[in-house]
Amino acid sequence: MAKGKTSQFFVWILLGLLIVGLMGFGATNFGGNLRSVGQVGETGIGLDRYARELQQELRALQAQAGRAIPLAEAQQLGIPQAVLQRIVAQTALENEAAVMGLSVGDDIVSREILAIPAFRGLDGEFDREAYRFTLEQSGLSIAEFEERIRAETASQILTGALIGGVATPELFTDTLYAYAREERDITWARLTAADLPEPLGEPSEADLEAHHAANADLFTLPETRVIAYAWLTPDMLLGEVEVDEAALRELYDDRIDEFVQPERRLVERLVFGTGAEAAGALAAIEAGETTFDDLVAERGLTLEDVDLGDASRSDLGEAADAVFALTEPGVAGPAPSPLGPALYRMNAILSAQETTFEEARDELGRSIAADRARRMIADQIADIDDLLAGGATLEELAAETSMELGRIDWRTDVAEGIAAYQDFRLAAAEVTEGDFAEVLELDDGGIFAMRLDETRPPELQPLNAVRRDVITGWEVAETTRLLAGEARRIAADLTAGAEMAGIGLPIEADRGLTRDAFLPATPADFVTRVFEMEPGAIEVVEDAGQVLIVRLDDMRVPDPDTPEARALRAAFAEETAQGIATDLLGAFTAAATARAGVTIDRSAINAVHAQFP
Repeated sequence: MAKGKTSQFFVWILLGLLIVGLMGFGATNFGGNLRSVGQVGETGIGLDRYARELQQELRALQAQAGRAIPLAEAQQLGIPQAVLQRIVAQTALENEAAVMGLSVGDDIVSREILAIPAFRGLDGEFDREAYRFTLEQSGLSIAEFEERIRAETASQILTGALIGGVATPELFTDTLYAYAREERDITWARLTAADLPEPLGEPSEADLEAHHAANADLFTLPETRVIAYAWLTPDMLLGEVEVDEAALRELYDDRIDEFVQPERRLVERLVFGTGAEAAGALAAIEAGETTFDDLVAERGLTLEDVDLGDASRSDLGEAADAVFALTEPGVAGPAPSPLGPALYRMNAILSAQETTFEEARDELGRSIAADRARRMIADQIADIDDLLAGGATLEELAAETSMELGRIDWRTDVAEGIAAYQDFRLAAAEVTEGDFAEVLELDDGGIFAMRLDETRPPELQPLNAVRRDVITGWEVAETTRLLAGEARRIAADLTAGAEMAGIGLPIEADRGLTRDAFLPATPADFVTRVFEMEPGAIEVVEDAGQVLIVRLDDMRVPDPDTPEARALRAAFAEETAQGIATDLLGAFTAAATARAGVTIDRSAINAVHAQFP
């Protein structure tokens, strides 16, 4: 198991190195004495490691979105935080393996390095110069790379020992299967306000006062925290940023693939052993003897297996002329492919698209201005930290820097202004009176510092302030109460032998309900309550403004010996085992992290972020 996990790790390393090599993104970009973004126990988290993994994550996001993703947008999606959390968890396992004394010998490290294709020469043998050059492009020394392989392999051995062989007990699987696959048959009816014997009257003042008092929690404002803050965001500095024509042109050229897209085709490709086989298949298609879909199915393939997506001329190589000669959907070929002669089915034509420089100017300007504003803010953090350390108040901070002063009555339901930022809300929930103000980051590259001035306890709003809501609540509650009385009368008649069809209400019948079933316009716990009933039982289920009368007609347990049951039980067992293994590894990692302790260098994190557009 460790061997398989290790191989996956090396594939990741190889991809990471290739990306880094292409981008020229190495530790040397950061300068100074910064070497790590933090550590777990005695194991450091390399600054270059965080930079590369963040770059890799952004590349994946950009490939998915089909456009460039600036760091500010990625921060709003929580990408940097997720990358850091993942690396911290990985480092915690590496640190735990080191504490336990787990390691691998030089022979294993050497064997794995020799197996990496990127380090081979033209003759297919290991090339030390290629090895050295590839690592240099990534900002890694040979010693650092080999030590990382050793540490990661040791952590994978630890992981394999921890979760290897995890299996779900048979009794648990059978119990889970029986619980999940039980079925119920029910007959039920619904009563709404239209079924009241007479319309609901107007509430008296006493009625409203009673409802207000009985439901005080619904009309009580949560704890309010009066917070003073100073903040600075990139948007506040956009007016100070000048963007020159050369920078706009350079960014447009850098993103030219985004703004200028050639004509493309939606293409599928089916490869044959010889050109004659491909020609014969095309002739059969043209004669109506078969179809492209049939040929794909005969190979045991799916359309996803042969789908090339949207392809440009450069993507199709020697087959481009044949495919692009088609003016409407059809099959072209035989034409060459890297895998052999192939037929190409063209499903749609995507016209060329071009966004001119003038059309993209505003977007480019905003992108450059926002990036420069973020850098301007990053450059001020150290000075602002010094001011706060020297005893400056938030008011003085706003007077001496570009930061703006603000005040907010913050509650958990407030999400306007600075409270729209998750970073602020998290800090606002934790700050206490007397806390030392510090610079904290916002996910768009902004910063803030805060002070808790006052904490107001939860407060019941007076009736007049929430009168409309109280009236609405009373009407719903009173309607439900009256309907429940009518429903209980009907339920008594049914228990005494009356038929559901004779109660004068529309009847619903649902058969074969499982625990995950959902019936529209019923309470969230309706199906759960059905599964708690005994056959023949009749219950009244109250909901806001409606009441249901339900009878359980039958209950069935699943047969565990059918082919379907055996397959489902096996799937249950496998899925549950995976869940147990995941939970076990997560708990172990969390414990190892807490035991070792984590420190994060925010200035190093900011230095990495400053390298991204």
